[in-house]
Formats: sequence, structure tokens, C-alpha cells
Amino acid sequence: MKTEVKMETLLLEIGMEEIPAGYIEPALKALSAILMQRLTDERIKHGNYKTFGTPRRLCICIYDVSAKQDSLTTEIIGPPEKIGFDGNGQLTIAGKKFAEKACISPESINVKQTEKGSYLCALKTESGIESKTVLKRILPQIILQIPFPKVMKWADLDIKFARPIQSVAALLGRQLISFELGNIKSSGNTFGHRFLCPGKIKISHPDEYIEKLKKAFVLADIDERKNSIKEHIAQIAAKLDGNVLKDDELVDVVTNLVEYPVPVAGSFDRSYLEVPDEVLINSMREHQKYFAIIDANKRLLPNFIAVSNTQAKNMQVVVKGHERVLKARLEDARFFYKNDIHISPDDWVEKLKGVLFQAKLGTMYEKTQRLEKLSQYLADEITDDAQIKKQALRAARLCKADLVSQVVGEFPKLQGIMGRIYAANAGEDKNVSIAVEEHYRPAYSGGELPETTIGSMVAIADKIDSICGCFSAGLIPTGASDPYALRRQGIGIIQIMLAKGFSFSLRSLIEKSLSLFEIKDAIEITGRADNVYGFLQSRISHLLTEEGYAKNVVSAIVSISVSHVPDVWKRTIALEKLKAVSDFEQLATTFKRVVNIIKKSAPENAGCETNINEGLFEKECESALFSAYKDIKIRVSENLLQGAYEQSLLDIASLRTPVDAFFDGVLVMAEDENIRNNRIALLRAISDLFALFADFSKL
Repeated sequence: MKTEVKMETLLLEIGMEEIPAGYIEPALKALSAILMQRLTDERIKHGNYKTFGTPRRLCICIYDVSAKQDSLTTEIIGPPEKIGFDGNGQLTIAGKKFAEKACISPESINVKQTEKGSYLCALKTESGIESKTVLKRILPQIILQIPFPKVMKWADLDIKFARPIQSVAALLGRQLISFELGNIKSSGNTFGHRFLCPGKIKISHPDEYIEKLKKAFVLADIDERKNSIKEHIAQIAAKLDGNVLKDDELVDVVTNLVEYPVPVAGSFDRSYLEVPDEVLINSMREHQKYFAIIDANKRLLPNFIAVSNTQAKNMQVVVKGHERVLKARLEDARFFYKNDIHISPDDWVEKLKGVLFQAKLGTMYEKTQRLEKLSQYLADEITDDAQIKKQALRAARLCKADLVSQVVGEFPKLQGIMGRIYAANAGEDKNVSIAVEEHYRPAYSGGELPETTIGSMVAIADKIDSICGCFSAGLIPTGASDPYALRRQGIGIIQIMLAKGFSFSLRSLIEKSLSLFEIKDAIEITGRADNVYGFLQSRISHLLTEEGYAKNVVSAIVSISVSHVPDVWKRTIALEKLKAVSDFEQLATTFKRVVNIIKKSAPENAGCETNINEGLFEKECESALFSAYKDIKIRVSENLLQGAYEQSLLDIASLRTPVDAFFDGVLVMAEDENIRNNRIALLRAISDLFALFADFSKL
């Protein structure tokens, strides 16, 4: 009777000195991935898992872990049968040595037929050992495999971790998994809150872990801690007749700064409200990790919420401390802002001569000059409105000015935002000031796009300048390395063009941008333009694939052209719908045949006449195809002008019947050179028509 293996919960907790908030969740993700994979590799059955973490501990619980490894049965191949057995069917010396080496009895040997002949073989079963024994060996290795942005060594130990490890708890059910890591011995103990309950806490079973820590003033569950913070800060804000300014990123950071969150409300002098809200919010957020509070009209209130890591006897003392620190921060912010508003943005533009953009690409002032030219170029391509052209040029002039302001020097995340505020303060047109802020969008993947036409133009100019500049300087993204975020900027250009319906030539924009750098060789410009175009082509493929379009459809579309971005999406949508037609496979086969014939005939027909001579038609199917082609070409041209891409593609697809009849009725590669070339010219015309949409040979 088979004995049922017991299933237990595995607990591993690493206690250490406080690690940065940003380290916690990536470390837990890595820990779970490494440990779960290792259990699988070690043939230890397991169920789901849950991770827990605070600044002072990283923990994982894996449920339904088998108390014993699975047995391992392997097939061992020995010598050929004719060597392993003699003529009487008895084992030879070679056969006996195989059995001895494989640690099996001679009776266990079988013969297996393979492609190379008959060989001796045997099944060897290795019984599983206790999981506890395996875990004792692998857990120390796994702990040290957790990656961190920075690691350190301590004492004279030959191990590295984010911060010095102070304790390790390891249990499989009620069994202690005993091992050493540096000078630390694993135990069944954890520790409570550093101040509120600093002593040892014995964990008899993993199921006790969370509740015992709660009693020791530690909320180890990240989600529980986060929800507690959200709930309590919302309650505090409501008592102040306000709402917490939504900031999920700050909630995540604060959650991983504390073990026992205790939110408290503080206030600051109303006089600071003369400073723009964005400056005050950033001062609270970036330096102090405080939550801002707004009223029903989304105006900033002179209050804030701080999240402490402990419950003090007198919380008013804690509040006063927060208020005192914030006052100093706000005083600095007000000082910087008041200094800035007395300076003209045009004066700042001149100061950009002293700000380096990139060592090989000059200063921010030189970049600004290029942006003016690119924005002028884009404005000429996009609009006939003289006022918009003028405003685009002005926005490009001022878009980097705030980089030398004192506020942006203190709060770099406010670049663009302060540019808008300072431009408006200096009396610039509203369209100009908004564009100054918008030109940084999207700031991250999936981020908000510019809303205005001017902001969109300057944003594209900024991004294409960075991409072309970096490609010119040899700073091309490779693998996971993209220090100048060129991939993100490339996607930003595409998303803006798509959202705004900008149909100017992407290729021409690239060539214009490259011409503004010190590249005098036209051939070199063309080569670099090819590289940048290919780079943006790959970004378009990436976006289309992410949106769920089939890879072969994407390949067929982008290999034709991506120069007019909105057109790429329209062609993709049309082709996807055509694919749903029942006879699409036959249609694709027909068009592939057309392309293949043209490709095969290319070398010998490179200089042949491309015009179609109806007088050389010998069969009715030739005339019928040419007539259908001319009719469809006119309809497609009209439909494309009206943006009817789907109908255009359906019209082209209707050529399948006359093309099939053509192939059935004539031999394309006729002996007569003139007739052959004429038929190839007809097929080339057909090919050029559906090449307006896609390369059907890739489908």
C-alpha cells in the first residue's frame, strides 16, 4: 500500500537591517521565482505561495510542500546488445560491468531498439529524501542569490546582501530547517517592532507567523499595510474637510518605509500657498514623503499627512517635529520660487549654453536651436496657420529654459511644469506655456500624451532630436541597455503621431533631424537615417504586437513602409479584417505566387519595359486581368483619398479571380521575350497595387 506523503507549509524569513523601500518588492519577486523553481528542480512538490515584507524582513510562505522528494526514475543506456549478451543470451563481461556501474541487478537489464540498433538498457529508481534535508542545503544558496541594485559586505564575512542579515527563520511545518549563513544560525524565531516589541518571538508553525507579528506591532503583509495606510489617511483628510491628493506611487513607497503605519495630520502656514501647488506638493512628497490634502475644488489645503513607523506616547510631539521639518523645506521652496519669477525665461535660454546635453552632442542651448528648426519644419508640414507656426517656434525656444531655474534644480521632476508656470508668469501666450509643459510627454510607457497640437509638435521634435543625436554619436540601445530611454522616446513619437493623426513622412523628419548635426557626407546621413528608421520600425512592430495583432500581419505591414504612422494602423486593421474572410488562405497563396514570379524573373528582366502593351496580349484572361486591374486601381485611389482602407483592400482582394484565371490560361515565362516581359509587367502592376498595403509573401 502506497504511503501518502505529508504536505506542509514552508516559511523562510530573512531579518536584516533596514533596506530601501524600492528594494523590497523586487527582492520578494526574485526570492519567490528562485525558490519555486529550485523546489521544482529538486523534485519537491509544492502549491501556491505568498510573500511578506517590511524594511526589516523579507519572507515567503509556500503552501502544500511535500515532506519528501519525489522518486526519480531514469533510463540508462548500456552497450550494444551484441556486446552485452553472448550467443547463448548470457551477459558478457561488458554486460555485467554495465549492471555493476548502474548499480542494478542483472535481471533488471532490458534491450531497447534505437535508431542506431539494439542496446542494453535499465530503469534506475532513485528514492526521494526528506525535503527538510534538501532545504537545509539549498536555502542558504537561495538567500544569497536574491539580486539587489547594491549589496554590501559586513564584519569579516564572505557574503553579500543589501544590508547586514541579523536573523533567519526557516520552518517546514513544525520542523526547524537548520543551517548556517555567515555567522547566523537559522531558527524558529522572528523579531517584533524595533521600538514597540523588540524581543524574540517564537514561531512554532508558519501559520502563526502573521498573527504573532501583528501582536508585536508589525504588519508583514504588504497589501494589508497599504490598505491600512489608505484607509486611515482618507479618514484623516475627511476630518479636515478635504481629500488626499491621489498618489499611488507615494503610497507604495510609504508602505515599504514602515512596519507599523501610524498616520498623523499636520499643518503649515497659509502664506506658503502663494507658491504654486506643484512646488509645495513636490516639497512634501519628494523630501518628506508626506501626503498633500486638497479641497473639493482641488485646491491645496495648508495641511499634510505623515506616516510614522511607531505609536508614540505623545503624538503631538511627533506632529510638531514633522511641521518643523516641513517648514524649513517650504521656506526653501518659496525662496527659490521668488528668485525665479524675477528672471525672464529668455535669460535662462542664454544660460543653457553652460548646460551640457550630452558630451558628444553639445549643450542644451544647441539642442534648443535644433528644436526650433525641427518645430518649424513640423509646423510647415502639419498646418497652414501662421499663428500656430509662430507659437510652435516660441515654445521650442523656451521648452528647456526652466532647467536652469532654482526650483527645477531642487525638484528635477518639475521640469516642464515650472516652464509652463514661468512662461505664463512672463506673459507668454497660453498655447506656448502649455506646450512647454507638454513637450516632455509621454514621460513613461503608457503615460499621458500632449493634448495640444503645438505641444505635440515640440514633443516630437525633442524626441527625434535625442534619437538622431544619440544614433549619430554611436549611443544606440543594445539589449537591455538604453541609458537615454530612446525606445521610450521612439514609442512616444509614434503614439503622438497616431493620436493626432499626423501623416507627415517619418523618414523625411529623420533626415531633417540628422541634417542638423555635423554630418556633411550625404551617404553617411542616408546610412544613419536607415538605422533610425529601422529602429522606429521595430518600435511600431512592438506596439502593434502588444495591441494583439498577429505577428505575420505586423511583419507584412511594417516591411512595406512605416513612414506614415496613422496609415500603418489603418492598413493593419484592414488586413486583420481581410484575414477573417473564409478564402483568405487561397487569396494569400495567389498573391504570394505573383510576388515569387516577379522575384525569380528579376535578374533577367531588370531592364525590361515596365509599361503594359495590350497589343501583346494573346489570351482573353490577359485582357480581363488588365481591365480588372485598371478598374480596381481607380477605385482604390478614390477609396484611399476618403480613408476607406478596408474597402480598398477588399477591392484589391477581388483581383484574385482574374489572377487565378491568368495563371491557368497562360504561361508567364513564355519563350517570346516581349510577351514574357509584358506578362511580368502586368504581374508587377498587380503586385505594386497590393504592396500599397502589405507584403503578402510574409502571410
